[in-house]
Amino acid sequence: MYGIVPKYCFFTKGVGKDKEKLKSFEAALRDAGIAPYNIVRVSSIFPPACKIISRKKGLEKLAYGEIIHCVMAEISTNEPYRLISASIGVAIPEDKSKYGYLSEYHDYGVSDSKAGEYAEDLAAQMLATTLGIPFDPDKDYDYRKEIYKLCGKIVKTDNVTQSAVGDKNGLWTTVVAAAVLVPRVHNN
Repeated sequence: MYGIVPKYCFFTKGVGKDKEKLKSFEAALRDAGIAPYNIVRVSSIFPPACKIISRKKGLEKLAYGEIIHCVMAEISTNEPYRLISASIGVAIPEDKSKYGYLSEYHDYGVSDSKAGEYAEDLAAQMLATTLGIPFDPDKDYDYRKEIYKLCGKIVKTDNVTQSAVGDKNGLWTTVVAAAVLVPRVHNN
């Protein structure tokens, strides 16, 4: 017997602010378009033969109240002017019958580009180890990225990242980034 294997994946991100931390998280989910669903967080496997689709197409495949599975990064602050970032990285193998990786990363004081690169690198490293690709973790990501490309086993790496600066008046500020997995068997 087989479980549910997602056929599609879409990426989304959002930011929210409120005097209550939970409400700022809800606002970030609303901004990301995934607030009206029951979110179940899952680990970091990008399913074999899964197709990446746009957020718009992904949301069209869902029904309000539905249980959705996603890999999500989130972080909050109520410190004025504090930089926060949340990112999801993805690494997809050339061989579509094999699985890839999603990674989640969140941190304080890290720019969009640094957080995105870090999350993307994490996903690529996890995939590289399962594919037997030799790499030096002490080298910078640009160097490792070239190794991944040259070996021909990793076809794509990417990320979705959301950052924000803490509200100047101390409201809770939350950022989220998510990879939403949409199953093969579905209503639409």
